[in-house]
Amino acid sequence: MKRTKETSPLRESFLSLIPSINQTLVFSVFVNVLVLTPSAYMMEVYDRVVNSQSHKTLLMLTILVIGAYMLLEALEWIRRQVMNDAGIELDRQVRDRVFSAVFAARLLNIPGAGAQSLRDLKVLREFLPSQAFLAILDTPLALLVLVLLFIMDPLLGWFSVAGALIQFGIGFINERRIREPLLAANRSSISAQGYAEGVIRNAQVIESMGMLGSIQKRWMGRQQEFLFSQAVASDHAGTNSALSKLVQSLLSSLLLGVGCWLTLKGELHGSGMIVGSILGGKVLAPLVQIIGNWRVVEGAIESYGRLELLLKEFPLPEQKMPLPAPTGALTVEGVYAGPPRSPIQILKGLSFRIAPGGAVAIVGPSASGKTTLARLMVGIWPAMQGKVRLDGNDIYQWDKDELGQYVGYLPQNVELFEGTIAENIARFGTPDEAKVRDACRLVGLERFIEQLPKGFDTQIGDDGSFLSGGERQRVALARAVYGMPKFVVLDEPNASLDDAGDIALLNAVKSLRAKGTTVIVITHRLNILAAMEHMMVLVDGQIQRFGTCEEVLAALQASSASPQPQQPKSQI
Repeated sequence: MKRTKETSPLRESFLSLIPSINQTLVFSVFVNVLVLTPSAYMMEVYDRVVNSQSHKTLLMLTILVIGAYMLLEALEWIRRQVMNDAGIELDRQVRDRVFSAVFAARLLNIPGAGAQSLRDLKVLREFLPSQAFLAILDTPLALLVLVLLFIMDPLLGWFSVAGALIQFGIGFINERRIREPLLAANRSSISAQGYAEGVIRNAQVIESMGMLGSIQKRWMGRQQEFLFSQAVASDHAGTNSALSKLVQSLLSSLLLGVGCWLTLKGELHGSGMIVGSILGGKVLAPLVQIIGNWRVVEGAIESYGRLELLLKEFPLPEQKMPLPAPTGALTVEGVYAGPPRSPIQILKGLSFRIAPGGAVAIVGPSASGKTTLARLMVGIWPAMQGKVRLDGNDIYQWDKDELGQYVGYLPQNVELFEGTIAENIARFGTPDEAKVRDACRLVGLERFIEQLPKGFDTQIGDDGSFLSGGERQRVALARAVYGMPKFVVLDEPNASLDDAGDIALLNAVKSLRAKGTTVIVITHRLNILAAMEHMMVLVDGQIQRFGTCEEVLAALQASSASPQPQQPKSQI
């Protein structure tokens, strides 16, 4: 699919947050000054109050320090709130892009596409107001403190530089030691969670056949891999964090000793040795916090990398000129196809045409490529070679928001969504009551709905869990024919239907044909042929026979290529 050329969309979104980051840096200057409040208060108490024995001075200093503390907390809250708003803005800018990219990746069977990408966006949003990121913003201010130490005395500055280099060394070693365990932990976590989600979806099968114990052991194995890798990373990170704090404590004490030595030599005056010790601690404070929260930083870096790759690979589709409404003319031109991103060929050189209003039944043995063909005909999967055209236009590249109203599709595995019956049938647009009723009447669902306490407003649960298999299939069929689309593809629409459902399906296909809709039905049941005009036999990804139903059935009977039907529901 041709798409717009974009460069680093996630980076562009981060660059748009620079004003917020600059604003936070301004607040950080004042925060870092106010952090020195307790040290300044201590020095003033010793220098002024103890020597002067003035209660009034003590009172004024105490009032001043309380005000400074309140201002400090207010500024801390403000800068955290600014970055929290920046995180929300980042989410607002890219969430639609991420969702669209995840959806496109999922259509192409990209491993891991799904909830992980949405979690990555959440990680980035929460990283911006985190203590780790604020510590990163404090790092440039630490350099200013270092300049002050050099101004006081070069020896104090060089001691601080040595401490900073040691901290950088610890940080570098920390990053090298925990990167692989963190990556392994993340992979194991994704695997364990995906496995658990699959188990939950199939809870009824597991419970009915007593599979829970074995399934739980398999999940625990994956969970143990995650916990082991996480424990290794935590051990390394904890050791490095302890070393980092040790260096900070030693440097403060050493600076105090150096300051005292310089004072004895007469090179430093007054309380300079205490000031030097306090400022030396401020030089290392951001680095200590960054190293202590390195798992958060590393997680944000990994999330950024994954999202950046996803958004680059699946940018927004190119805006195109609107196309006229299709009439339903389908052309398949020399199509070779298989699962996306797989070298396996399932369809091998298919070519055929269906006129508007035509009705074709596609039959064939399992694994002959019927479902793959259905996905190509509705534009879900791309072809390796060749084209599938609807009214002369490549259906894969056709804007699905524009085309969707003219296409109906019932997949082999029925997929419904949490919501009401009316919302599912109306494809989660604004339900048109008349069209919803017409669709339900067309598939024989109206009487069932009238018996429900809330009628069309009945909630069907996650994936239609409150409905039986036949009811779910009929609701999905009603969704496919909602609004009388011009092109309808039904993949095994009668797999879960009873006799009454089969009759309703036959009537629905006849009604669609009467309205000029092109209908393609993939089936193993021959009774649907009563409503079809043509029949295609697909074997091993190739068209074995294609003609009118009478011609194809006669040819099959003559060649004994398939068992002759003995009853309406016989299998081909």
